[in-house]
Amino acid sequence: MIAYRDAMPSDGPELDAMAQAIWLETFGHSASPENVAAYLAHAYGPESPLVRELGDPERRTHLAIDDGRIIGYTKLIPPWLADAEPGALQLSQIYVASSHHGRGVAGMLMDWTIATARASGAPALLLTVWENNHRARRFYARLGFVHIGDYAFPVGDQIDTDHIMRLAL
Repeated sequence: MIAYRDAMPSDGPELDAMAQAIWLETFGHSASPENVAAYLAHAYGPESPLVRELGDPERRTHLAIDDGRIIGYTKLIPPWLADAEPGALQLSQIYVASSHHGRGVAGMLMDWTIATARASGAPALLLTVWENNHRARRFYARLGFVHIGDYAFPVGDQIDTDHIMRLAL
């Protein structure tokens, strides 16, 4: 049975390893080995924002755990996107291990994210998603997110296009 709970600082090493593995599986093919290495060095590891921000009350991470291991998470933060509307929140990441796709994990994590954003009084939930991540884009569209702009996302010296999406709360 899959359990859900808020992350704690002690979850950092396992969460970081799981997130890095999912990133590589999902996006690793889309850039040169040098750019992938540069991105991983910036985004993951013991000093990464994912690990450092665990326990920060303004940056909430919620986990999905199966058989004692982290198999998914969502991270809700104050927006870093330029021109974000006052009070909005941003879904920074939602990752689910491919072994658990189709089992409702992403839906449960997103339910928590939307409910938490609504409970905080946020007028909207924002996110960015790689333009070529068609599975994720379909998932967000089914939930009512709309494409409101684009963001240049650096992977090493490669610049990818992410769609900025918004859900009115």
